Amino acid sequence: MSVLVYTESEQGKFKKVALEVASYAKAVADQMGTTVTAITFNADDTSVLGNHGVDKVLKVNKSELEKFNANAYANVISQAAKNEGTKVVIVSSSADSKYLAPLLAINLDAGYASNVVEAPSSVSPFTVKRTAFTNKAFNMTTIDTDVKLVGVSKNSYGIKENSGSATAEDFSPSVPESGVHVESVDKITGQVTIADADIVVSGGRGLKGPENWGMIEELAQVLGAATACSKPVSDLGWRPHGEHVGQTGKPVAANLYIAVGISGAIQHLAGINASKVKVVINTDPEAPFFKAADYGIVGDAFEVVPKLIEKLKEFKAQQ
Repeated sequence: MSVLVYTESEQGKFKKVALEVASYAKAVADQMGTTVTAITFNADDTSVLGNHGVDKVLKVNKSELEKFNANAYANVISQAAKNEGTKVVIVSSSADSKYLAPLLAINLDAGYASNVVEAPSSVSPFTVKRTAFTNKAFNMTTIDTDVKLVGVSKNSYGIKENSGSATAEDFSPSVPESGVHVESVDKITGQVTIADADIVVSGGRGLKGPENWGMIEELAQVLGAATACSKPVSDLGWRPHGEHVGQTGKPVAANLYIAVGISGAIQHLAGINASKVKVVINTDPEAPFFKAADYGIVGDAFEVVPKLIEKLKEFKAQQ
């Protein structure tokens, strides 16, 4: 009857979202008076999960599961849930888990609540708070199926440390042919990814051309941030499409989102509205982004950003 949590990893290392969903699962388990079991795929050191509320780890080590495959992963997690007699399964709202969750819900005949931002307000009936209308509102959702599936929105619950340790055991499920084969995966290396970033620095057409992107990259480097861009910028070929954030690109739920030279079209705002603090730098005081921003600077990015970088470097040098 333990709460089962899928903890995502990449190249053997746990992603940030893995620790967040483990922390969330601990909160749910405490309310239900039960324990937390995590399932991992080809992860190296699973002991860190014990520091975030996990009591037991089911380790799946299979070469055919080294690359994410939604059908195969859903099948394996379903087997684990049934073996453990689980009634609540927790996943993240990452891109991978959004592919995985509907398949998992079908396999388990479970009600699925995505984009959950808080621990359940009640576990009987099981009621959670979710974002709605592209992060413009919230709703309270009750899941009344026997098995519940919860997708936790990134950076919503946070990472909580708990003193404890997790026992680990090998889990060897059957892996049926999924019909999908991953030949290769191209990854950007040496940079903070948008999915894992606490801070994102994003640029728009106000930068006038790809030759001016150096200051965006420098600001991101100083802050330890990921770089991103608006849709017009990626459409123009100034930046790769993998950096496009917004409703039609990658969603961003960073702790700090800095928009430089982005006017703030509704599609862009919908995709970044879940970020906790939004800062905009724009020459147009009437730019829509100012209405959504927590802080705004009306000014020329080519003057403001270099000064900001200079001050940040001075500040870091004093630490």
